[in-house]
Formats: sequence, C-alpha cells, structure tokens
Amino acid sequence: MDIAALSMGLSQMKISQEIGTSVLKMAMDTSEGQMADLTKMMETSVNPHIGGSLDISL
Repeated sequence: MDIAALSMGLSQMKISQEIGTSVLKMAMDTSEGQMADLTKMMETSVNPHIGGSLDISL
C-alpha cells in the first residue's frame, strides 16, 4: 500500500468536505436572508382593507 497516495487521497477528501461545508453554509446564509426579506415584505404589505372582496361582472 502506497502511503503517499493514501495521504493525498485523504487530503483531497478533507478538502472536498471543507468545500461542501462552505457551500452549504453560504446557501444557508442566503436562505436566511431571503426569509428575512420575505417576512419583512409580508409585514409591510399587510393592509386588511385591500383585497378583502372581488367584484366580477361579465
């Protein structure tokens, strides 16, 4: 068994895991920001007097 090849393989696997973790963290941060923006938009756009009824005539 080649120790150098095993060491390189483990190092590459560790780097892959670190990259995956970083990408997942960025995705979670983006999702949190989008959720905060959506919540803020919903809170500011709530107007109980508009959209309560729909009048359609043909």
